[in-house]
Amino acid sequence: MEQIEKFYQLYRGDEKKVEKVVQDDNLDYIHMIFTQGEGLPIHYSNSNVYMTVLKGVLSITLDEQPVHKYEAGTLLTIPYHTEMKVRNEDEDLLELLVIKAPAPKHYPKG
Repeated sequence: MEQIEKFYQLYRGDEKKVEKVVQDDNLDYIHMIFTQGEGLPIHYSNSNVYMTVLKGVLSITLDEQPVHKYEAGTLLTIPYHTEMKVRNEDEDLLELLVIKAPAPKHYPKG
């Protein structure tokens, strides 16, 4: 019998990683790990973003806001076309799970 579900193994190490686990018509599911001083380049959200802090402390700047810090167990919702600066300013490893829904291709570029 054919297996119904698909399954994926997430990276379990402690080095920088941005793995795009699932990208389909419904959503993007991205797993990220950053050590101290690492993060993403400044960019605009290309969909509605649901960001869960799994480990560590997230330092994030959205649009003109000052830096906000969020600890493990926090879920952030970030609207489409928000300027984002995502980084790990703390010593502990930062691990994030990011879901973009709907999939970014449903929004115009820019």
